[in-house]
Amino acid sequence: MADWKIKRQILQAASILLVLTGLLTAYIVYLSTWEADGLANNSLNMRRAAARADIWRGAILDAQGRVLAQNRQDGSRSYPMGAAMAAVTGYNGENIGSAGVEGHANRELLGLSEDLSHMGAVSQLFQSERGNDVRLTIEADAQQAAYDGLDGRKGAVVVLDADTGAVLAMVSAPSYDPNNIEANWKELSQQADGALLNRAVQGMYPPGSTIKPMIADAALTEGVTDEKEIFDCNGELDVGGGHSIRESHGEVHGKVDLRKALTESCNVTFGTLGMRLGDAKLKKSFERFGFDRGLGGEILMARPHLPDFGKLGSGDQAQTAIGQSTLLVTPMHMALLAAAYANGGTMMKPYLVQQVITPGGMVIADTRPEKWLTVTTPEMAAKIDSYMEDVVTRGTGRAAQVSGVRVTGKTGTAENAAGEDHAWFIGSAELRNRRIAFAIIVENGGGGGTQAAPIARKVILSLQN
Repeated sequence: MADWKIKRQILQAASILLVLTGLLTAYIVYLSTWEADGLANNSLNMRRAAARADIWRGAILDAQGRVLAQNRQDGSRSYPMGAAMAAVTGYNGENIGSAGVEGHANRELLGLSEDLSHMGAVSQLFQSERGNDVRLTIEADAQQAAYDGLDGRKGAVVVLDADTGAVLAMVSAPSYDPNNIEANWKELSQQADGALLNRAVQGMYPPGSTIKPMIADAALTEGVTDEKEIFDCNGELDVGGGHSIRESHGEVHGKVDLRKALTESCNVTFGTLGMRLGDAKLKKSFERFGFDRGLGGEILMARPHLPDFGKLGSGDQAQTAIGQSTLLVTPMHMALLAAAYANGGTMMKPYLVQQVITPGGMVIADTRPEKWLTVTTPEMAAKIDSYMEDVVTRGTGRAAQVSGVRVTGKTGTAENAAGEDHAWFIGSAELRNRRIAFAIIVENGGGGGTQAAPIARKVILSLQN
């Protein structure tokens, strides 16, 4: 009888062990499959830090092969362009993880394939002692020109190849020096909207008048106006409920058609168009340009904040059409909007990594341009593009002019409840061998034509050769 009890207890213990082993096995399978990508790519994964100690991490290069990040002899990282390139390279530290390209392309820089990266310590048996180099689309000269143009002011600059979506420059200020970020980490990480915030893709701002090219497109597409209609601007628009919209600096534009209204940035005209479009057509237009969705991929762009369409009064409709109300966007998205008008109505998906190159010089990955959205017709894109050219040749964007270069643009002075107005400028330029598009914001800068447009000129000049 005693033997039977002992056997039963052994059987129960064995059954419990089998159940526990089964649960452990199931959990390991779960981590190795469904959670594998997230764990392998987590910037706080210390397994990657351990691997980094044994691997000579690959270099990050600009489009011309200039070094943006590389290993020092002691295995730490060196960033020759420092703070000017921080929004692109990010950082890589033993105790703080990684960000930017250092984080996104970590696997490639360590020489790990996607399959090997899930194998943990075992993967080190199958990889080389040196990781791969990563060549970006970034043009170092344009990046430096944009950073210098901000001149220490808070803001962001995004420059794209309009035909491909390649990111030519992406600057955020204030910035940080990735060469000594671990030493300064505590101070930097406590700044809620400080240097670690990449304003180019995560900063959220009212677009102000830079949204007006899209509103002009929407008004013509939806048939609420035509190019021949004349608007009478007396400096103020009654939007009902005892409220009104006024022109900047008390200006009175008089009689203007749509082209001239965009050239002179007439709030009365665009506020009127916003009320005519109404909630449904405004919503449709913002969705057409991708403002209702995230981007995905390697560019971690914050999703825009749209007004609550369906519940707007006439005042908010008018305010939305001049880039105010509760509308908030990123500089990257406004650069994409400008690029679409330069590229016949097609919005290309932005990307930073062009090639992955082995230590032996073999290209093992080469990014191909990818269409994101078709936002308007080629005919409409050409029309709005010509309006935007007038902004630079005879309107508020004259400071962006470059001799011998066709430049288009739209200035913006966005009201900011927390302080002085933000200065915006978006647009494009036709260079010798490509078309570029850009978006520039100077926080609390005031007028876009005087503060942001000159930065566009600096960037264009840096890319002319």
